[in-house]
Amino acid sequence: MKNFHSEAAMQVEQVDAYEALVQFLYRAPIGLVQTDASGAVDMLNPMASNLLMPLARDGGLDNLFAVLDGVAPQVKAMADAFEQPSGVVCDALRVPLGEGLGAPGVPQVLSFSLMKLDPERLMLAITDATQDMQREQENLRRRLRSAARTDALTRLPNRAAAVEQLQGLLDRGAARRATDERFALLFLNCDRFRRINDTLGQSAGDRLLVAVGDSLLATLADRMRAGGLPANGRIDPAAGGAGLVARVGGDEFVVLLEGLRHRDEAERLALRLLDTLARPHTIDGIDVACRASIGVFWDTGMGGDADEAMRDASIAMIEAKRAGGARHVLFEAEMRERAARRADIEAQLRTALAEEQLFVVYQPVVGLNADGSIDHSAGVEALVRWQHPTRGLVPPFDFIGIAEECGLIDQIGDFVLERACVDFMRWREQLGESAPRLMAVNLSRAQLAQPDWAPKVAGILAATGMPAASLQLEVTESLAAQDEQIQVRLHELKALGIKLALDDFGTGYSSLSSLHLLPVDTVKIDRSFVCKADTSHHHRVLIEATVKVAQSLGMNTVAEGIETAAQLDAVRAQACAKGQGYLFSRPLVSSALVEWIGAQG
Repeated sequence: MKNFHSEAAMQVEQVDAYEALVQFLYRAPIGLVQTDASGAVDMLNPMASNLLMPLARDGGLDNLFAVLDGVAPQVKAMADAFEQPSGVVCDALRVPLGEGLGAPGVPQVLSFSLMKLDPERLMLAITDATQDMQREQENLRRRLRSAARTDALTRLPNRAAAVEQLQGLLDRGAARRATDERFALLFLNCDRFRRINDTLGQSAGDRLLVAVGDSLLATLADRMRAGGLPANGRIDPAAGGAGLVARVGGDEFVVLLEGLRHRDEAERLALRLLDTLARPHTIDGIDVACRASIGVFWDTGMGGDADEAMRDASIAMIEAKRAGGARHVLFEAEMRERAARRADIEAQLRTALAEEQLFVVYQPVVGLNADGSIDHSAGVEALVRWQHPTRGLVPPFDFIGIAEECGLIDQIGDFVLERACVDFMRWREQLGESAPRLMAVNLSRAQLAQPDWAPKVAGILAATGMPAASLQLEVTESLAAQDEQIQVRLHELKALGIKLALDDFGTGYSSLSSLHLLPVDTVKIDRSFVCKADTSHHHRVLIEATVKVAQSLGMNTVAEGIETAAQLDAVRAQACAKGQGYLFSRPLVSSALVEWIGAQG
């Protein structure tokens, strides 16, 4: 009797457990389907029925694989291929519903998880993954948008982010006018960064840019802490708000700071940034200083376009660079007109190169013989000129500086060098012993910065037949004395047998005591000394000292800019070897030079 009651109690408990399981399956927030190995449905709960019904073509849910055939045929394939007696066949397989199946309020994406319970039974769990998918897509869009607004190298905001925040500030101009608050945009370009890249390599250059960005960020944060934050300010300038540091180009950064009241605050920040960047960064164990030019755009409170404001700040930066770099310049409206003129000249200069509007003239360099005679065949200096189709002859002063800024100076220099060598060889054929014995051609920093410059010169010599010893390449004193890379390039040229001259001596950074360190054959005394040689004892002493030091080093000297007989007598008295200037001749085209030489007898 006791055993009978125990068994009855156990049966009741089993029934209760089964009913609890059925209730759970019925109310479960996920769809559950149990089938046999062929997919025939043994059991499915209401949620499964709701989720699968839109997929049933004939309205029946008798076979799971038949229902899924139109959207997920791979489920049957995976079940057939699963050889283990039990286990997970697939987990969270997401299936977008076909066109026409998805509708408002109806799942757009289903997630299937299939388990093999034993060799004869399968269990499928189905969930509506529409919201999960939408959240993931939104997260992906957010990440992509963040990536599109972030500089990959420095992890600072990029140009797009800077323009967006700048436009927001400009759009709130009226509100800022009411509080008398302004903002400043500082556009920063690293001075001579290309030389750093060429010397240390691009990888080191990239690390330097990261260090520059970090320094700007730290300086702005310090300034904001020290000066007190605006009411809406943030201490993290990279995140936006009161301040922003962004990388907007290769070696270009912008600093945006709002909540200012006086323009002097913006200029003080520019000076502070310049001071920060003047301190060297250690890159690969080498201390590297990355000075910069900064253009400052001060908010007028009148709104405007962010791209135009960015352009105005960059125009001011270019003005700072033109003034020598390592300084800041405040934007002024007339700078726009000057920039437009420069852009116009740049475009026309590119056309001039393509259409051969440039030509070369030659100014004689004469020998000042000890007996008082003049050697008119000592040499010539090649100079570029531009014959514009409508403007006429464009002075070099109007386009050489722009050519240097826009990167055309190396092409112009190459053109002059090749044309000069061709003309020199033609003169030899025409004039014989009376032809100039030396051709002088000026070099630019851009040419000497080319790693393959010496081989390029050797190629021009070979192509034209020009003897290396008859070519003198001239570099300014400031360029030769300041840059170690330039000196390396000069030694490479010297190894070709080419003569080298130091131009404009007395106006640059070298001195008589360091003249022996430079691999030059000739020192050209600047015209600013020569023009006063007949009236200033001080200038005569300087010329005399230069000549004596040069002679002691085995170098020749040339006095530039001789315009009067008195100046000629003065430099001859100081034993200058050669002279050049309008007293002898203005620059001449090739045919006129041949006539000039012939007229000297």
